[in-house]
Amino acid sequence: MTDTPAHKPKMEIRIIPVTPLQQNTSMIWSTETMEGVFVDPGGEVDRLMEAARQHGVKIVAVWLTHGHLDHAGAATAVSQRTGCPIIGPHKDDQWLLDDIEAQGAKYGITDGKNVRPTRYLHDGDELDLAGNKFHVVHTPGHTPGHVVIYSKEGHLAFVGDVLFRGSIGRTDFPRGNHNQLIDSIVQKLWPLGSQMRFVPGHGPMSTFGQERQDNPFVGDHVV
Repeated sequence: MTDTPAHKPKMEIRIIPVTPLQQNTSMIWSTETMEGVFVDPGGEVDRLMEAARQHGVKIVAVWLTHGHLDHAGAATAVSQRTGCPIIGPHKDDQWLLDDIEAQGAKYGITDGKNVRPTRYLHDGDELDLAGNKFHVVHTPGHTPGHVVIYSKEGHLAFVGDVLFRGSIGRTDFPRGNHNQLIDSIVQKLWPLGSQMRFVPGHGPMSTFGQERQDNPFVGDHVV
């Protein structure tokens, strides 16, 4: 993710799969200021902080796409260690953030901590990382408060569990809604452009264009 104009700060990204569930935590940072953020730190806080140390990155925020345990479980620990704010998701996922420890107990996960964000995100919000602008769309369906965070200039989106390579997010969890999820993808994500690359919550990266071409759930041939 490197902007070509000389006046634009340059960005780097590392995708760090964590826990046996192999969910993607993204670390993005400015190569000029070395300030960075974790997107969806789902666990293994020691490993995440070591990655930041190895790359010389100062973590200045946590960004959350949604409130599920496997994507937000380490957010509070990162915040406590760095003093950084937790930003996102939408307020409609607070019920999930309040239940992380209880959910973890059911699955034998003991290091997840409940989360109280410093700031909620809403449709149309903007985030800044060392002069790099990121935008927010509210994308309910997998969870009611799910958001997608994207960079127009970097052609990169962090979509959490809304969309995957060849698939879409589950809607059989509490307060999931299949029709709402389809609408979120088609009405909120596709207009961002076919060239937009995305980091899903699990699995490999893809582009919106690729998914429109052959995704059996939301490809242009089925919606």
